[in-house]
Amino acid sequence: MELKTIAVLEGDQTGQELLEEALRVLDPDVIGVELELPRYDLSLSNRRASGNGIVYDAARAIREAGLGLKAATITPEERGDVGSPNRILREEIGGKVIVRTGRRIPGVVPLGGVHAPISVVRMAVGDAYGAKEWREGDGEDEAAFRTERIERRICRSVAEFAFRLAERTGARVFGGPKYTVSPVYEGMLKEEMDAAAARHPDVTYQPQLIDATFALLLSSSGDPLVIPALNRDGDILSDLVLPLFGSIAGSESLIVAFGDDYVPTVVLAEAAHGTAPSLHGKNVANPMGMILAAAVLLSYLPDGESASRAIRESCLEAVGEGTRTADLGGHSSSSEFTDEVIRRVRQKLEIWSAL
Repeated sequence: MELKTIAVLEGDQTGQELLEEALRVLDPDVIGVELELPRYDLSLSNRRASGNGIVYDAARAIREAGLGLKAATITPEERGDVGSPNRILREEIGGKVIVRTGRRIPGVVPLGGVHAPISVVRMAVGDAYGAKEWREGDGEDEAAFRTERIERRICRSVAEFAFRLAERTGARVFGGPKYTVSPVYEGMLKEEMDAAAARHPDVTYQPQLIDATFALLLSSSGDPLVIPALNRDGDILSDLVLPLFGSIAGSESLIVAFGDDYVPTVVLAEAAHGTAPSLHGKNVANPMGMILAAAVLLSYLPDGESASRAIRESCLEAVGEGTRTADLGGHSSSSEFTDEVIRRVRQKLEIWSAL
C-alpha cells in the first residue's frame, strides 16, 4: 500500500489521552490504510523547554504532509510565557479558514429543535483578532480605538469553501455579515458570498445579517446549514451552534489552507474541546470528537473515504446503541468507547469489501 502521512501533534492532560484513543482507530489493522504518523510533543513543558521551537517544527511537518491531527493543549495565561500554539500553527501553515461542525448525536436531545448539521466557516486570521488598539484622552473624555483588517483573499476562501462544502453535503449557505451597517468592511465578505453563489448555482443561498442569523438558528430544524462568517462573528457563532446539539462531543474543528484555486492544501484537525484537567487520568472523557477529527483527515487521502465514513458512522451508531461515556449519560470508559468504534469499523469495512 502507498504510505500516507499525517503529522500528529501531542498535547496536554486529557487532550493527550484522547489523542491516543483516536490513534488506536487509525491503526492499519483497523482501517486498512497504511499511515505514517510522525509525532511532535506540543505539551506545555516541551513548548517551554524549546521556546516554542517544537511548534514551528510541527507546523513545518504539517505543511509538508498536508495533514495534521492535534490534541488539545494548555495555553498559559501569564504574559511572556509561550502563549497559544494555535496562533503559531495557523500563521505557519497559512491557515485561512476555521470550520466547526455541530451535529446531532443519537439519544442526545438538541436545543431549539435543531437536528440537521450546522457548519460555521469563519476567517482564521484578521478582523477583530490582531487588530491595532489604542486610547486617547482622559477621564470621561477618554476614547478607545481599534483598526481592523480583512482581505479579499480571505473572504474569497471563506465563501468558496462554504459553497463547496454545501454542494458536497446538500446544505444551504445561510447567514453572513452585517453588510448593511458596514458595506465597505463587512460588505467585502458579502460580495464574495454573492460571487460564490453565482459560481455554484445549484447551492441554495439564503444570506442573512448576523443578528438575524443568531435569531433564526434557534428556529431552524430543516436543511443542513453552512454559515460563512467574519473571524469574531464565527468564533461567537461556533460557541452557540455546537452546544445547540446538546453536546460538543460530536464536533471537530478544522484549520484549512488553500492553493491558488482554493482547493485545500493543508488541513489541521482537532476536537472542539479543551484539555479537561478534572478528567485527566480517569479514563472517562469522551474520545468521539478526536476520533471524528481523525476521520475527517482520512477523507482527504486517496482511498481514505471508506475508512472515514466507517469511523463516522461507527461513532454515532455506538452512541445510539448504548455505548456512551458519562458526559452522554452512559457508563462506558474512554477506552471502551474506542474499542466499540474499532469493532464496528472493522465489521463495516469487511462487509463493504465483500459487496
